Amino acid sequence: MPTVAIVGAGPGMGLAIARTFGSRGFDVALIARTKEKLQTLVGQLGEEGITAEAFPADVLDRPSLTAALDAVKTRFGAIDVLEYSPAPHSPVPGHTLAAPSEVTVDNLQPQIEYVFYGALTAAQAVLPAMREAGAGTLLFTTGGGSVDPVPMLGNVNAAAAALRNWVINLDKELAGSGVHAAHVAISVWIGGGGPEGFPTATPEQIAPLYWDLHEARDRSEAVFNA
Repeated sequence: MPTVAIVGAGPGMGLAIARTFGSRGFDVALIARTKEKLQTLVGQLGEEGITAEAFPADVLDRPSLTAALDAVKTRFGAIDVLEYSPAPHSPVPGHTLAAPSEVTVDNLQPQIEYVFYGALTAAQAVLPAMREAGAGTLLFTTGGGSVDPVPMLGNVNAAAAALRNWVINLDKELAGSGVHAAHVAISVWIGGGGPEGFPTATPEQIAPLYWDLHEARDRSEAVFNA
C-alpha cells in the first residue's frame, strides 16, 4: 500500500489529511513532538479502518526528524507522499511575532528554522528515494501570508514566503522526473475561535485540496480561500 507521512500531525489539519489519504488506501505515518497525542490520533484512525503509526520528532531537531522519516521507510517500505505542515498550538520558546519594520535577525531566524529548514530537512530525507522510484509527491503548507503578507506577521510571512518560493522552484526542477512538489497557502482561520469577521473553514473542508494536488501533477500551488 502507498504511504503518506504527515509532519506536524495534529487533531486538526493533520488528522483531516490523514483521513483524506487513508480513506483512499494509504497507510499513514504521523510525525509530531508528543507521542501520546499521536497515539490518540492513531487510535482514532484505526477505528476508521486506516492503518496509522506514530513517529515522534521535533522539526526544530533536524536529526530527530530525519530519523523519524527513516523509521517510516523501515516500517512501511517507502514514503509516497510527504506533507509538511507544523503549526504550534502553544507558544514556542524564541518565537515572537514582528511587524515588517520590527523584523530582526533574532526574531526571523527561529521562524526560518521552524517553517523553512524543517521542510528542507524533511524533503532531503525522502526525495532521493522518490527520484530513484520515479514517483512521489511533496506537499508543503503555509498560511496565506506567504502569498499576501499581513503586517503583524512580518517575520512569519517572510519565512513562509521563502518556503513557498523554494517549493515552486523545486517543482520546476523535478519536471519530468515523476516527482511532484506543491505548496498550499491557507488563507482562512482553521476551525473555531478566530478573530471576528475573519473567514473560517474546517479542516475537513480544506483537506481534499491536498488530494487534488497529489492527483493534478501540473499544479505547484493552491490557495484555499473561504
